[in-house]
Amino acid sequence: MEKSRFCILQLNFMDSNSNTVVVTGFGPFGRHPVNSSWEAVKELFSLGLGKDVTIRILQLPVAYKKTKEQVSKIWETLQPQFIVHVGVASSSKAIILEQCGRNRGYRDADICGFLPEGGVCLSDGPDMIESTINMKTVCKNISVDGIQVLFSRDAGRYVCDYTYYLSLHYGNGCAAFIHVPPLSNLLTADLLGRALQIIIQEMLKQFGKARK
Repeated sequence: MEKSRFCILQLNFMDSNSNTVVVTGFGPFGRHPVNSSWEAVKELFSLGLGKDVTIRILQLPVAYKKTKEQVSKIWETLQPQFIVHVGVASSSKAIILEQCGRNRGYRDADICGFLPEGGVCLSDGPDMIESTINMKTVCKNISVDGIQVLFSRDAGRYVCDYTYYLSLHYGNGCAAFIHVPPLSNLLTADLLGRALQIIIQEMLKQFGKARK
């Protein structure tokens, strides 16, 4: 079944010097019974990120508590080189690269009806954490046929933003977030998967320079 193929991460042998990149998408919610973020991530998994990069993928639930547990576990156990989270932007027709995660202002309940206490990710955390990747530079350096790629500093104060902030916290900034549009006749999972491949490979070039 698809779940066993794509959702199992081997959480027992990686170290921080590995070439492992973890890429996550989200499961269904609301008017998205098929979440384009997960469909795109599965396509990316088939394409790969190059022979020197090991890619692992995981579907996250649109739920604050469960996602927090899973993101923390990935960083603690896998200690990947980098994590890229992918979510759906319901009203967008473009791909959006998010520069930062925000700690406060979470007022919308998740699929379980849960809200973070006080509307914050971490009670003692900074208001904002930035990615080590310069997303404006990534936008300038790439071209994706069939879809526009935009830059953003506001990931939306829902589970996407919440996930990003926590991942940036646990990973000391070594994370990225990409919003993709819903699927359509023109914006197919294949197109989004190929776009993710181009974008993440460009991110990794920049990430590698920052680590030297």
